[in-house]
Amino acid sequence: MNELAAFAVVANERSFTRAAIKLGVSQSALSHTIRRLEQRLELKLLARTTKSVAPTAAGAALLEDLSPALEQIRQALDKARSVRRRPQGRLRIVMSRSAAVMVLLPRLRAFADAYPDIVLDVVTVTGPVDLVAGEFDAGIQLGEYIQKDMIAVRLTPDLRLAVVGSPRYFASRRIPEKPKDLSDHRCITLRLAGGPYRWEFEQDESRSRST
Repeated sequence: MNELAAFAVVANERSFTRAAIKLGVSQSALSHTIRRLEQRLELKLLARTTKSVAPTAAGAALLEDLSPALEQIRQALDKARSVRRRPQGRLRIVMSRSAAVMVLLPRLRAFADAYPDIVLDVVTVTGPVDLVAGEFDAGIQLGEYIQKDMIAVRLTPDLRLAVVGSPRYFASRRIPEKPKDLSDHRCITLRLAGGPYRWEFEQDESRSRST
């Protein structure tokens, strides 16, 4: 293939010097390539003198048939390179519902405008997910869920969770002062794959959990 492409350049340029410059090789290497091609085909493709180069009848016929195929190959390669210049395809992302609201939705329109050839396949889950096992390209998760061997980029400042109650609820109930006081209240919690989420509390850099 390289030999045929080199022959086409020499035949079109009608000069080993210009062809060598265009191909980025030495004249001697290019001359050796053409001789090897002629020996393989057992045909004289180029007529050479000290001042000029021109395709023979056989060379001209080969060039005529070869040029459309080489152009088609060039276009196919350009098309393949365009993928690098303009991302396209399906992108599978997994995230929590809160991450979808906080991170994805505000940027979705701008992303769609910038990358019209990408199809986003978004899955929302609760709790940690194994990106590799789930065959996801990327994920948005809490930092504590990210595995150590994964490449991570911070998307938001640190998030702080809070236990809250409505004024109507506390109109007839005492406001809890310590985590253990929550056992006397009707609490709404989140159920993960491993069961109800155990709320976490910190005091003096020590952490405890409450069910």
